[in-house]
Amino acid sequence: MSFLRRRKAPIAHAPTDSENKFDKIDGEVKEEKGIEKIVKGKRKDEKKRNWSCVDSCCWVIGCICSTWWFLLFLYHTTSFPQYVAEAFGGPVPDPPGVKLRNDGLTAKHPVVFVPGIVTSGLELWEGRPCAEELFRKRMWGGAFGGLYKRPLCWVEHMTLDNETGLDRSGIRVRPVSGLVAADYFAPGYFVWAVLIANLAHLGYEEKNMYMASYDWRISFQNTEVRDQNLSRMKSNIELMVATNGGKKVVVIPHSMGVLYFLHFMKWVEAPAPMGDGGGSDWCAKHIKAVMNIGGPFLGVPKSVAGLFSIEARDIAAVRSIAPGILDKDVFGLQTFQHIMQMTRTWDSTMSMIPKGGDTIWGSLDWSPEGQYNCNAKKQKNNDTHHAFQKGKESFKLMKNANYGRLISFGKDEAELHSSRLERLDFRVKPKVTKPENKSKCAIWSEYQEMGVEGINAVADYKAYTASSILDLLHYVAPKMMKRGDAHFSHGIADNLDDPKYKHYKYWSNPLETTLPNAPDMEIYSIYGVGIPTERAYVYKLSAPSSECYIPFQIDSSANVEDSCLKGGVYSVDGDETVPVLSAGFMCAKGWRGRTRFNPSGSPTYIREYKHAPPANLLEGRGTQSGAHVDILGNFAVIEDIIRVAAGATGKDLNGDRVYSDIFKWSEKINLKL
Repeated sequence: MSFLRRRKAPIAHAPTDSENKFDKIDGEVKEEKGIEKIVKGKRKDEKKRNWSCVDSCCWVIGCICSTWWFLLFLYHTTSFPQYVAEAFGGPVPDPPGVKLRNDGLTAKHPVVFVPGIVTSGLELWEGRPCAEELFRKRMWGGAFGGLYKRPLCWVEHMTLDNETGLDRSGIRVRPVSGLVAADYFAPGYFVWAVLIANLAHLGYEEKNMYMASYDWRISFQNTEVRDQNLSRMKSNIELMVATNGGKKVVVIPHSMGVLYFLHFMKWVEAPAPMGDGGGSDWCAKHIKAVMNIGGPFLGVPKSVAGLFSIEARDIAAVRSIAPGILDKDVFGLQTFQHIMQMTRTWDSTMSMIPKGGDTIWGSLDWSPEGQYNCNAKKQKNNDTHHAFQKGKESFKLMKNANYGRLISFGKDEAELHSSRLERLDFRVKPKVTKPENKSKCAIWSEYQEMGVEGINAVADYKAYTASSILDLLHYVAPKMMKRGDAHFSHGIADNLDDPKYKHYKYWSNPLETTLPNAPDMEIYSIYGVGIPTERAYVYKLSAPSSECYIPFQIDSSANVEDSCLKGGVYSVDGDETVPVLSAGFMCAKGWRGRTRFNPSGSPTYIREYKHAPPANLLEGRGTQSGAHVDILGNFAVIEDIIRVAAGATGKDLNGDRVYSDIFKWSEKINLKL
């Protein structure tokens, strides 16, 4: 038809019949095309209408996700490029590694990193058909792709056998090896990366740095039984000493890695078959210093809340903002129930249950930190009830916190004197099993086996101290605690010469074992202070949200003005995870000098670091943070570590650096030394 249109242009005379015929055809074609355009336009309008809602939703979700990821990057990134930071905030100080290199320090002692719980990667070596394409991909750490794509499959592979605490049949998840195992936990979220980079400035590399990664889910002794991780650590330390001119190693454990390395030091000495048989002088020959960072030596109350109800302060806060949202059965995934079922198979978590009972953590009416002032930024005098502000007495009395009550059912029960508490003993209350209800539950838990009578009996006991917490956990999670009793102990040794303490279940408890015979091996306790840290909880019975629910919940409405109780959580000084008492007591008193827990008199030092949040977004997670993980990027901490690795001693660092009341609190604890 385009040809006909071109023929029409040059005609200058009157149209003939033939030409009229062409014009008619051409007009019909134009009309047909016009109709076709209208139809197409209507279809486009219909498509626009049909997709407008979807487009809008996608746009909103995209904006939210983009903003969230951007803010996550700003918060989690190590730092912005130096030229960007300097453009906005002025000159940026040199990293500690560069500064100390310019001062003439060089690599000397080999360095061993021992990561803690959660922070090191785990990868899949064998699994179910649902994880077929995830072979040697990270199941834990990295981008968590397996979790996002198929959460139930991920939970199945991260769950261990509930009887043995080891692999389930047909599943093998193993620790990632090398420095990459724990340099970053997730993209942009550093763990050991900043410290590694600073050590590299002094000449360190993989030949004199070693990441002692292990499967942090299983018990410490089982890491040797299944993976020979303790043997690998021993061999690598021996190799590093031999290939670095006989220079002893500096070991840097973090968080639960502190307890893991305590276990290692006893294992390497102990005779076979329980230990390696390295002899009582192995540590003296191979270790210069152990620089424990954020060490939960005496456990953490946070672990109790996690094992009891899969909660902590953050979860309780979310529940108060959006009641019921976390308890909903979303797409068949009952989030809390699945997490509880999974984490109760991780035996390592039981290593962090508070140790030392009421002697360390306090009784119903007493605790070492009982007069702690949560409101005053500078504690002028913790022996009084007065709060001080700006150097002047405010005459506002601080309410004494019953920190010894790790769990209380009700705000009144948390405050009443023990003589006024009406308690019923849950331990004599029979539990009623109702197997007929199993078919109604997506997740059948031990709480359903307890029955209503057993659940009410737990609440009727009113208040739990560190000693009765063990009875509580045996009551609500008997399978988990049966495995735990075989691998961990939480008491205080009366006589360390008793042959029973040669068993590995005592090796990670500093109150039931001794430091190695290594009088020149330095022990450091490095941790942050100045951050409210969970110490005790107020609970309530939760309303049923499904057939099979978790019946206990932190009472986020429990608040007391001018006290340390906020949102159902009593706080005390610490690094946001580990209270000062747990991180500092052993180096402040338990191991200080020559004691029965430190018979060779290994020197001990406390190094506290005041928490200071980042001044702006350009600092990422900050260079003066005292938070439990972020402290690994603290420049002052890194400088101390580098100096010791380069040959300095604790005396060269000017000994202790203390801002908290750890020495005062330690003196209140009546422990035979």
